Amino acid sequence: MSLSDFFSPVNLEKFTPKAGFYTSQLGLKATFFQDSFPDLGEDKYDMAIVGVQDDRAAVNNEGCALAPDYFREQFYTLHEGPYFTRLVDLGNIRAGASISDTYVALKMVVSELVKLNIVPVIIGGGQDLTYAQYLAYELLEQKVDLVVIDSKFDLDEEDQDGLSAKSDTYLNKILLHQPNYLFNFSNIGYQTYFVNQDSLKVMSKLYFDVHRLGEFSDDMALAEPIVRNANMISFDIGSIRSSDAGANANSSPNGFYGEQACRISRYAGMSDKLTSIGFYEFNPAFDQNGQTAMLLAQIVWYFMDGFYNRKKDFPLTPKSQYLIYRASLNDGSGEMLFVKSKKSDRWWMQVPYPTGVSKNERFHLVPCRYEDYTTAVTGEMPDLWWRTFQKLL
Repeated sequence: MSLSDFFSPVNLEKFTPKAGFYTSQLGLKATFFQDSFPDLGEDKYDMAIVGVQDDRAAVNNEGCALAPDYFREQFYTLHEGPYFTRLVDLGNIRAGASISDTYVALKMVVSELVKLNIVPVIIGGGQDLTYAQYLAYELLEQKVDLVVIDSKFDLDEEDQDGLSAKSDTYLNKILLHQPNYLFNFSNIGYQTYFVNQDSLKVMSKLYFDVHRLGEFSDDMALAEPIVRNANMISFDIGSIRSSDAGANANSSPNGFYGEQACRISRYAGMSDKLTSIGFYEFNPAFDQNGQTAMLLAQIVWYFMDGFYNRKKDFPLTPKSQYLIYRASLNDGSGEMLFVKSKKSDRWWMQVPYPTGVSKNERFHLVPCRYEDYTTAVTGEMPDLWWRTFQKLL
């Protein structure tokens, strides 16, 4: 089966300004699926826009299936940055006969694009599509570090109506799915009054990383190592405050500012490890003057900008490009190793695999902050090191 079988082509005339695109606008820089499906081979493209027109499992947000075309209307008027953009727009995945059919289509598309070293940028539909995005890594037989930007955990209740997932419960499906390829889950920006305390206990028991919105109010740079650890990211537009992005029936007065969302997206683009990202729950039915559509376009633009500013300093080779730091623990149980890139000044910590767990590798590398190193220098074990070691057992 060809990838083209899953897509409906882009109607570019629908998004072209009356005077046409300027030569520097993305509308003239990207390649589109129109009359014939683009050839994705021979290292031609770095990223692919993938629209998904299915919102059947989007809870209280019917209409987000229309998101891809409204996004395109704003996105392709933006100007290219100081790099050569290799972007292809594959069109929209049509809604299947059932929601499960849509999941299969998205799973196949993401898997094939990752194999081709093309980063899928998924636009549209409910956040339940994160489940299909995750299933692509099962096909790849690859362990997954999942980062979700959301004001909630989407974990509280099981489905009762036979759907494969819902936008407010899909995380259950990921956690319970067998075989399980999920190594770590991180949430950025949850708001405590939206979160069941039992869910927080589950996160703690599983040694997952969850971070309240308030943690980032003074310093968004705290999000960078969390995002840098992700293989895949799911971004709920509802995590942005309603004054900046009101086009979501579940929007809230509190959340990230638009510029903070752009910064998170740029961090995501800069991550050498990231291979897919999805932006979900944008509902044009609630958009005023295209404000949220334009913000989403700018968020994706910043993802591209980050991508073309990747430092390529992970995995950590050659060794001459890195500095090794050692810190001894107060209890005398051993020392901790930290790595700093000379290219980017970014930090990682080396967490040793327990005996017999890994035959090929001695250490698991975890992105961290300079503050984690200073904590270790005082003789204390950083919490991130401990949680990671517990997951390796």
